[in-house]
Amino acid sequence: MPRPRLLPEPVGLKFVTQETPPDWDAEFGYAGPLELEIGSGAGGHALEYCRRHPEVRFIAFEWRKKYARDTQNRADKAGMKNLRVIEADARFVVPRIFAPNSLSAVHLQFPDPWWKRAHAKRAVIQPAFAQLLYDKLAPGGLFDMRTDVKDRGESMLLILESVGFQNPLGSGVFHPYDPEEVPSTRERRYLSSGEPVYRARLRKPL
Repeated sequence: MPRPRLLPEPVGLKFVTQETPPDWDAEFGYAGPLELEIGSGAGGHALEYCRRHPEVRFIAFEWRKKYARDTQNRADKAGMKNLRVIEADARFVVPRIFAPNSLSAVHLQFPDPWWKRAHAKRAVIQPAFAQLLYDKLAPGGLFDMRTDVKDRGESMLLILESVGFQNPLGSGVFHPYDPEEVPSTRERRYLSSGEPVYRARLRKPL
């Protein structure tokens, strides 16, 4: 897939400046499950997931403007009403725009592993942010995580389970591939090449 060009119109900036959660029912025009994706990349997962699940209101964060704008543009051209893309760092906006217990699911796919030790603090899943995501999820809510780096996956599992997420397969256990899951653009390449992907589907207890 060719890299998208940078479209001129920013996406989702009205949410970035909000200090309190918006009225999501009014924003989408209907009530339904509210789901969050952190780091939507080229948009493959967000677009296909929203196509399969029109009842879901889906908020996708992507800090790279080129990808964020291209994903929203593709959704708009397809007449997709249930996706909002926000070009921003989720860590600084999510705390303000989602109420506690309001999310049905959080999706985190292939976050940057930040290989250098000095950069490790930039990783998305840190204890404080993991706790915040736990608090934003409704009881029974899903945390859907995927990575291609095993030790980063193990580290994220450790942190997520430490703040209260339950792993139905047991502590520290990755989940097998489920063909019903929606793959991201990146994951499709791994499924074709046979390279491993480390997955987990954790739950906030009821």
